[in-house]
Amino acid sequence: MPPPQSFPDTMPMTIQPRSDALHVIGIELRTTNREAAQTIPPFWQRFAGEGLPARLPERLSDDVYAVYTHFEHAGLNNDGCYSLVIGLAMPASAGTPPGLVRATIPAGPEAVFSVEAGRPDRVAEGWQVVWQRADLPKTFIADHERYQADGGISIHVGLRSTDASLPHEAADGG
Repeated sequence: MPPPQSFPDTMPMTIQPRSDALHVIGIELRTTNREAAQTIPPFWQRFAGEGLPARLPERLSDDVYAVYTHFEHAGLNNDGCYSLVIGLAMPASAGTPPGLVRATIPAGPEAVFSVEAGRPDRVAEGWQVVWQRADLPKTFIADHERYQADGGISIHVGLRSTDASLPHEAADGG
């Protein structure tokens, strides 16, 4: 998750509930925002070469998740080190194979930003929009990107669950 810069708020956003925790099993990178531009692209290359779907036959779908979690200052901000886990959604009961890790995205409200389908090159710009949204009561527990098999891409940011703390426009779904 790159640090904030100046980008127009051009990514559509909605507030959606997550009724159940989502369990992602994949490979893990420990990094910081300062190092992200150098560490994350080769990590995606590593993921592409891992053949993870074949190692996870119990996966819930072929969608790929990039989960940002285990923040050094969890619950406060995304400064310092964090883990990026790239993997697949799995049943809660699934075991974690050797060499892989599990990331859990907790149930609760989340801001969902739509990225232009088939344009993973626009995801970094999407994060810039996310971090400009100081009105969102971010949890800094487990944010994620979802890459759907059909090309759909979205950024999901965990929000504190009090309705009163949600921005008015977001509470209206806009």
